[in-house]
Amino acid sequence: MADDTITAEDPITGDEIEIPANVEVGEIIDSPITGAELEVVSVDPVVLEEAPELEEDWGE
Repeated sequence: MADDTITAEDPITGDEIEIPANVEVGEIIDSPITGAELEVVSVDPVVLEEAPELEEDWGE
């Protein structure tokens, strides 16, 4: 069985990209177009935003 994918809009380029169908809110994926990290902010419909840059000391 092939991995199910869905399409979403890359927020940087506006292009349609394929992402796994089982993504969850808060998940980080790499854009196949720009290589940028994108954060899933909604799954119905799927909305992606450019992931914020993490600080070196996050989580402390």
